[in-house]
Amino acid sequence: MGPLKGIKVVDMTTVLMGPYATQMLGDYGAEVVKVESLDGDVTRLIGPMRHAGMGPVFLNTNRSKRSICLDLKKPAGREAVLRLLKDADVLVYNVRPQAMARLQLGYDVVSAINPRLVYAGVFGFGQDGPYAAKPAYDDLIQGATGLPALLAQTGDGVPRYVPNALVDRIVGLTAVGAICASLVHRDRTGRGQRVDIPMFETMAGFVMGDHMGGLTFEPPLDKGGYARHLSRDRRPYKTSDGYLSVIVYNDKQWENFFKATGRDDLRADSKFATFAGRAANIDVVYAELARIFETRTTAEWIELLTKADVPVMPMHDLASILHDDHLEATGFFPVVNHPTEGPIRSMKVTATWSDSQAEPVRLAPRLNEHGAEILREIGYAPDEIAAMIRDGVTRPAAE
Repeated sequence: MGPLKGIKVVDMTTVLMGPYATQMLGDYGAEVVKVESLDGDVTRLIGPMRHAGMGPVFLNTNRSKRSICLDLKKPAGREAVLRLLKDADVLVYNVRPQAMARLQLGYDVVSAINPRLVYAGVFGFGQDGPYAAKPAYDDLIQGATGLPALLAQTGDGVPRYVPNALVDRIVGLTAVGAICASLVHRDRTGRGQRVDIPMFETMAGFVMGDHMGGLTFEPPLDKGGYARHLSRDRRPYKTSDGYLSVIVYNDKQWENFFKATGRDDLRADSKFATFAGRAANIDVVYAELARIFETRTTAEWIELLTKADVPVMPMHDLASILHDDHLEATGFFPVVNHPTEGPIRSMKVTATWSDSQAEPVRLAPRLNEHGAEILREIGYAPDEIAAMIRDGVTRPAAE
């Protein structure tokens, strides 16, 4: 049933950040209506795919939703959205607030119709600064919050983006928390509110939470940066036949490591013996570990370190992670049968609840798959729906 059962969400988001957040709300039990343009969410076009408009990025960020397409620039399309919002609990959008105002769907308009609505915006920048109206994308925010510079510092000197839509997903997760908190406030007070979740500020806090360092103090004690994270040797270790992810962190783990490897010499070395000593000499520590791990195979190290209770994990690639022993045992990548796409590999809801376990209620929809159904639910008669199709406000039902 999910802990958000009974919550109605109108999803006016596209691409990844917003859809990722609203998929999570849907997975948690909310009823999510995805409002798309007549052309659909652009991620429908990112391949590979079996059928047009059903690419993997879309499939993996839009389950647990129903789809309706509307031209919001036409009065009849805007009217349909306002009808959807009359009894909704949450509206999520990810265009700039200025665009919502041009559509006459700003908070002042919508809250007058439904004062209990949580009006949640996920967009680039806080609205009280000079960047307020700027467009924003994951790559731009990664660059503006220092991630490429950090990768250059720890790598070959060339700035690079993290090969993942890190910003979109972190801000999407932040939005889920902000929306749920707003619903608690609404239930206590009876009032909805506008909540803005800006990408830039969210990621600035995310990155600088680790790397503020001495810049925390005024005047600064250093130039910032968390030394362990910035060590060029902080990376998977090369073994004699592959790579391995290992972290020997606290004193107990180091003692176990010394015993397992017979390195009493390191136990006696001040650079290795204490947490403070290791932190002050982290490059030396990582370099020595790199030399040690090259002496055995990956399998040998996993067995040895697991017995010694030293944290170790395999270094997967995109193919091998699908066959990880733990993920297979927990059923993380179930193969499910999509009504139009056939067998697809999905991913399970990761959180678990003792009393209200959440499960995806439906797989990602075809464009406008539920359009007529949704319009009927908000009071449109068959002849009115036919007129909307004729006038280009919506499209015929998905086939």
